[in-house]
Amino acid sequence: MPKYNFSRRDFFKSGAIGGASLMLGSGFTKKHKNLESLNYSSAVLANDGLILPSTYALDLTPAQWIWYPSQRTLANTFILFRKSITVQKEISSAKGWILGDSRYELSVNGKRIQWGPPPSDPRFSEADPLELDKLLTKGENVIGATVLYYGYGDGTWPVGKPGFIFYLKITFTDGSEQTIISDENWDCHLARSWKPGQYKRWYLRALQEEFDSRSYPYGWTNADYSINKSWIKASNIHGLGTKPALSAGASDYMNDSSSGDTVTELRKRSIPMLVESDVHNVTLQESYWVKWHRPPQEYFEMITPDAFEGIQEDSANPIDQNAWEIILADDEKGAVLTFSLDEQIVGWPFFTIQAPSGTIVEMMVQEGHKLFKDGGPAIMNNHFHSWSRFICQEGENHFHPFDFESVKWIQLHIHGQKGKIVLKNVGMKRRLYNWPNSAKVKTSDKDLQKLINACINTIYNNSQETIVDGMARERQQYSGDLGHMLHGIHRVFGENQLPARFVNTYSQGITLDGYFLDTWPAFDRLNRLTQRQLGLTKWGPLLDHGVGFNFDCYYYYLYTGDLEALNEVWPRLKRFNQYLKSIVGEDGLLPVENLGIPAVWIDHEAYEQQRHKQCAFNLYAAAMMKNAFGLLAEAKGEYQTARDANAFSYELLNNTISKYWDTTQKLFVCNKPWVKEEGKERMCDRSLSTAILFDLCPYEQQEAAISALVNKPENMGLSYPTNANWYLWALGKAGKIDIVFQDFQERWIKMDSVHQNNTMQEFWNVIPDSGSQWSHASIAPLFSVYMDIAGIRPIEPAYKQFQIHPQPGNLEYLELENYTPFGPIGFLLTGKKGNRLLKLKIPINTTCQLVLDEKEKIKLNAMNTSKGKSIYEIKGGKEVALKLKFL
Repeated sequence: MPKYNFSRRDFFKSGAIGGASLMLGSGFTKKHKNLESLNYSSAVLANDGLILPSTYALDLTPAQWIWYPSQRTLANTFILFRKSITVQKEISSAKGWILGDSRYELSVNGKRIQWGPPPSDPRFSEADPLELDKLLTKGENVIGATVLYYGYGDGTWPVGKPGFIFYLKITFTDGSEQTIISDENWDCHLARSWKPGQYKRWYLRALQEEFDSRSYPYGWTNADYSINKSWIKASNIHGLGTKPALSAGASDYMNDSSSGDTVTELRKRSIPMLVESDVHNVTLQESYWVKWHRPPQEYFEMITPDAFEGIQEDSANPIDQNAWEIILADDEKGAVLTFSLDEQIVGWPFFTIQAPSGTIVEMMVQEGHKLFKDGGPAIMNNHFHSWSRFICQEGENHFHPFDFESVKWIQLHIHGQKGKIVLKNVGMKRRLYNWPNSAKVKTSDKDLQKLINACINTIYNNSQETIVDGMARERQQYSGDLGHMLHGIHRVFGENQLPARFVNTYSQGITLDGYFLDTWPAFDRLNRLTQRQLGLTKWGPLLDHGVGFNFDCYYYYLYTGDLEALNEVWPRLKRFNQYLKSIVGEDGLLPVENLGIPAVWIDHEAYEQQRHKQCAFNLYAAAMMKNAFGLLAEAKGEYQTARDANAFSYELLNNTISKYWDTTQKLFVCNKPWVKEEGKERMCDRSLSTAILFDLCPYEQQEAAISALVNKPENMGLSYPTNANWYLWALGKAGKIDIVFQDFQERWIKMDSVHQNNTMQEFWNVIPDSGSQWSHASIAPLFSVYMDIAGIRPIEPAYKQFQIHPQPGNLEYLELENYTPFGPIGFLLTGKKGNRLLKLKIPINTTCQLVLDEKEKIKLNAMNTSKGKSIYEIKGGKEVALKLKFL
């Protein structure tokens, strides 16, 4: 193995992406031994540096945790809670908190108010705020809460106990107050309109909804409703107003969970409530009939083969703009109506149907669909059992699922009773995060603009209370690939609360051993621990996601300057990095095989064998130790921790060079130790990009790596879309912006999801009527426009100092706002190459370093000139307009 004798001092001169060069240190090939500081005997969740009460601690005393009187609660049980109150004076304010485990829907005087709570670690559940002063009136008022207890593990709900808590303080204009709390005086009802104990949809979704409107107590949230013997008084389940339902006394018979000595805390919601709005631009694309050969219920339970056949004949006759008549005349036939929205959105599909009692409607949803008349499936039950069943009472019924969906397509299958059906008012109640700013980015390239718009709509769909891959399939939070979406959230919307919640809630998924569950909160990752023990899955807690999470935390600090939000996170990051040191192998590198419970993923598509990932993983970890964890340690004032991180980075890098650097080709070969055995060389865009971005090539020998990224040789593995940001960033840093634009045209703009769903898809190719995710966290083109084309990158936390290095290629117009804690950076570029006007608006209390070709003649004094570029300093609070001939 070759040895490299670079200055160790130079190595520690640090440089994050876009910053100073990162030089290599002297060769190091022995196993890392410095593990004396590890102490796993104290590595328990109750002792991970938590300082309680936290800044979000909530005390709802004297409110009680209540539930339906019972000794067990079946999974997917719905309980209705009702409280009648009398208001006799004029209200000034009515504020409080509400929380139901696992989900609730709040109504006041018959009107839907809100749905929640946000998915949380069950030990630190967040209650939602209430503001009801405009909803309560003089006289009798009814507060109603529908509470669903999942019981089964869910992609957003790992475990919990049934419970409901409510606190409302009403202040009157005369200064007097009235407090409404959950207690044994509330009435409750076991809602058999949903079958208690209903099976779950699939392993990431708890609720397979079947709603029978014939058993639902309509009007129960209105003041004139008279309760009957099906209603009983609620039971106090003996929980504290400072603790979540997990610490209360209801029986968790399915999992036998007990909070025991675990640290728990009830917390305030840390982000704004989401916004709901009705969408009616839904189009009927086709209607036809289905003839059943097997019972429909059996098919939806079992997906029995050859259970039906489609009959290509219209089943619905239009009677109005959004109304259709259907005549069911055959017990064995059902009507199918397929609708589409203009774009994929998240929310609750709804419809109104007038039908005989007992008529059944299965509502199916999909992201991508091929119509039956075009050769697609007759029944759209092909997306992880994404259906809900509604059973009609006689007359008019208004239906929507209890849980939200992420959809472009809605299909209704209507059957079960003969007679006349009228279907109308099909739409969606859209669910959106309450963004503080609108996205402002415009280009002269129509295709690029379409791509940008698809990225923005994907953020809308995938960033709600949690930041997820795709709400249609995976609602749990990932770091690693998913964490890249934070760049768009910070920059495009100026939103910092949602990323702060992400880094905190994700960090709560640290294990006793010190590695992070790669998603949290999520039941499936707890289940993976069991499966890994039995060898039933290749997926375990992904260590590369833990590495990526360190970057997520550092970028949060870089964008916001806020260290306080990382107070709970920081001890967990330190434990994770101690864990990485503990698994270093005899070759001085982090292994990617035979890790036990954890696993290394890196990418779906770029690697032919697992061992080929070691080069990329170790470069990634080395970059993280120096350019994320180490920089956070410095910011926290823990300088020895920073020095240790830099030393570990140095060791990993040199050992990676020794094993994977090809001195002849002058680049990293990810199967270099096994080339003779395998008969060919393999490279990966991830290793080469990481090396370029963080200056990890020996003696700054980047030319071969840059050439490989530009030319994409056949032996180079390419990452899937959500990880392609590394490739785009590296090309941007290398000044190959023409290749970035080429990549946009050849791969990104051609995505089916961009044109059909206004979203970004998971893989380069997606298939309709499959498990493909059509709205996935693959938004690299959006933040690449900001970071590489406009060239805006913070140098100091909170953008106190930032760089603008524009590389517009052939764009003739680019306008955007990059939000910072001090206000937006305004960027406007117009004109053709060689004759452009650049206008910049620099926020007050910041300083901009503008990077331009040294040949430009402008009325600014250059701070520095190097490698053909000049750097100009622009103080905050200024607007500048520059005519440029070499841009």
